[in-house]
Amino acid sequence: MDWTRRAVLGGALAGFGVAALPARAQVTGGRIVTLESFASRHVAARKVLVWLPAAYDARRSARFPVLYMHDGQNLFDGKSAFAGEWGVDEAITRMAARGDLRDTIVVGIVNTAARYSEYFPQKVAAHLPEAYRAAVMEMAGGALRGDAYLHFIVEELKPAIDRQFRTLAGAADTSVMGSSMGGLISLYAIGEYPRVFGQAACLSIHLPLAAPMAPYSRPPEGPEAVARALRAWLAGSAFDPTRNLYFASVVDMGNLMFIPPGQENPARKKGGGRDAADAGLGAGAHVRAAQLYRHRA
Repeated sequence: MDWTRRAVLGGALAGFGVAALPARAQVTGGRIVTLESFASRHVAARKVLVWLPAAYDARRSARFPVLYMHDGQNLFDGKSAFAGEWGVDEAITRMAARGDLRDTIVVGIVNTAARYSEYFPQKVAAHLPEAYRAAVMEMAGGALRGDAYLHFIVEELKPAIDRQFRTLAGAADTSVMGSSMGGLISLYAIGEYPRVFGQAACLSIHLPLAAPMAPYSRPPEGPEAVARALRAWLAGSAFDPTRNLYFASVVDMGNLMFIPPGQENPARKKGGGRDAADAGLGAGAHVRAAQLYRHRA
């Protein structure tokens, strides 16, 4: 079995799985507004789940920061989640009650069968070695769609959310977050659109980009190739470490195999990254929530 097919069949490891679309998410606090089939000129239509905290209805004149999250079917309801619910609604409610986090609107973008190609940081691929890039393209099964996916969010979805809901629309109050491939596209989003997204949380970021232990991605050559590609892209991006904040973590087994002991996460080579423990409050509070979303009582 070739490495691309093996990686697809082992999708749970790298986060490539596509969950069934949720019928109606159930939340314990606040409420969800479902946009059943949000149309786009750039990507296929998809379901979007907008979670409004209880404070949204209680404080009728207030405006709220917004957190855009990928794999939206995994955020609120275990019945629709691919590998367990994130519990985002409970976490934000709990942290806001403690004063650790502002009440925040969450926009959950449900994924599609094109998840890998849409979540891939498209401009990074141009800096990969030819064999690595060919493997990425084979896994994508066609053209990479990361730029189109971000056009959809920035040019279509965000303006619609800002029109329909009482949001704080500036970059200081707009964050993006995801895990695995969702972590990659979140890092890409803040690099490509740092004046739209002020913060990014990139959890269990899928640094191998393709199959974690394929011949082309094994240490040391694989990690070095990815690090060079990420640095080359970041060097040409508009990411501003004086105003943009990101948190990147590596916790899934595929990524742990990919990064040898003692090697720094290459996604943190450019300034601006912080550990969750010192991410602070206010504009960077979503980053702190990224680590604490389920684990603090």
